[in-house]
Amino acid sequence: METTQGCEETRTKSKSFLLSSSFRLFPFSPFPLFALWFLSACASSSAPQVIIHRQQGEPIRVSVEIVDTPEKRSLGLMYRHDLPELHGMLFLFPREQPLAFWMKNTPLPLDIIFINSTRTIVSIAQNTTPFSERRLSSGSPAQFVLEVNGGFCQRHGVTVGDRVEFPANLPQVS
Repeated sequence: METTQGCEETRTKSKSFLLSSSFRLFPFSPFPLFALWFLSACASSSAPQVIIHRQQGEPIRVSVEIVDTPEKRSLGLMYRHDLPELHGMLFLFPREQPLAFWMKNTPLPLDIIFINSTRTIVSIAQNTTPFSERRLSSGSPAQFVLEVNGGFCQRHGVTVGDRVEFPANLPQVS
């Protein structure tokens, strides 16, 4: 071992050689390249999005969690205390039918958007009451439900009759 007096550090000659020879081969740190790769990988694996095509105005993109099993559907957004503004939960059902939801154990007010098999909004339960066990019915047959923050539809001009575009890779529900 050799000791460098000025820096008060100890290193072996072989370690010093490895560091200096790799520096000559790669005169820059690989960290920035790794960071760029990691950030692009994170961006490419972002949450699926639905696009609400409003009858008036620009489309709205909403990042969604896909709910495609009975277990996930029974839990929904229960016990969640936070939901970012342009995020929601998309419930998939095997067929179009009258649907009803409730707010049991759900501390957030929600807008519950009922969507039929042609991907048109058929009804909206707006600003639902947290923890309520009152049934919130679709009124018309629906196959999909999008839950977003309470007041979302009013803030963004989302109405019955708007069309909803889903991600291309939705799982099949049976």
